[in-house]
Amino acid sequence: MTDTVTLPTSPLLDRPRAVAGEGADAGVAAHYGDPGREQRLLEEGLAVVDLSHRGVVTVTGPDRLSWLHSITSQQLTGLAPRVSAESLVLSPKGHIEHVLHVVDDGETTWLTVEPGTAPALVTWLDSMRFMLRVEVADVTASYAVLGEPLSAASAEGEPVAWVDPWPHLVGDTAAYGPETGHPGEARRWRELIVPRDGMEAAVGDRPLAGTWAAEALRVAAWRPRLGFETDHRTIAHELDWLRTAVHLHKGCYRGQETIARVHNLGRPPRRIVFLHLDGSGHLLPEAGAELSLDGRVVGRLTTVARHHEDGPIALAVIKRNTPVDADLVAGTVAGAQTVIVTP
Repeated sequence: MTDTVTLPTSPLLDRPRAVAGEGADAGVAAHYGDPGREQRLLEEGLAVVDLSHRGVVTVTGPDRLSWLHSITSQQLTGLAPRVSAESLVLSPKGHIEHVLHVVDDGETTWLTVEPGTAPALVTWLDSMRFMLRVEVADVTASYAVLGEPLSAASAEGEPVAWVDPWPHLVGDTAAYGPETGHPGEARRWRELIVPRDGMEAAVGDRPLAGTWAAEALRVAAWRPRLGFETDHRTIAHELDWLRTAVHLHKGCYRGQETIARVHNLGRPPRRIVFLHLDGSGHLLPEAGAELSLDGRVVGRLTTVARHHEDGPIALAVIKRNTPVDADLVAGTVAGAQTVIVTP
């Protein structure tokens, strides 16, 4: 999923009690000494999360929005300045390759992407430019992302911000999970894009929360993440990702046939579920662990977290026909299902 990218060390890792993350979230703080308190501060709208390991890509030129519209899954033509969108880059067979957090400031379209994926995305975008008036640049070395528990777009004169539309249905799309009463409705989230040398000023005197806290709230909101809930064969329907990232009746784009075929004629082969894990033991299973039912492997854990109220929780991707009332087992740890995508 990722290329090797060397970024400047985040100045926020020098803050007291900062513990660096690992894996996909290396380079920023996993926590600052108290992940539970950090979750509460995020829920209260008070804290900020260092996401400076995310990639930042710019697209400029008069054809930028119509071009991105033509090659990705979301309706992007006519996107107003500072209005946010989410769009997917799909393989020819409809598998998810990139997730684009899209916001335009009137002159430049800003894309934030998963850590390490910007170089591959830029290479692909450059290969698709043809004769159009667009320029693509990886500006990750110059710009950083800060996660904020806010749902408001940035105002004129402020740094541009991508506001997460999850879990609301965006445009002409479909829900594979609940349309009302979704737990993600309580989560407010946006990504502020700031110059790297202005990170500390943008944080100001606000408390910091680490990625562990942000990930726990993401799991509780059933929010999928590229490279965690996805693998090389994931289609959007399996993760209920059509609701925010796919327009069902726009022009043809790579992977569109799979989107239409599965939506119109069938059901996805797998489905995402939320799990409450048994927390009576000292250790939790890790992401990637196999999930079994009666000794038969039916899926895998994708993200595991400790929620400050609900305890150990997880997202998992399992076979569609797995009984919805069955408890699943990862190693010696049982997990009770909550259905997200209806079988």
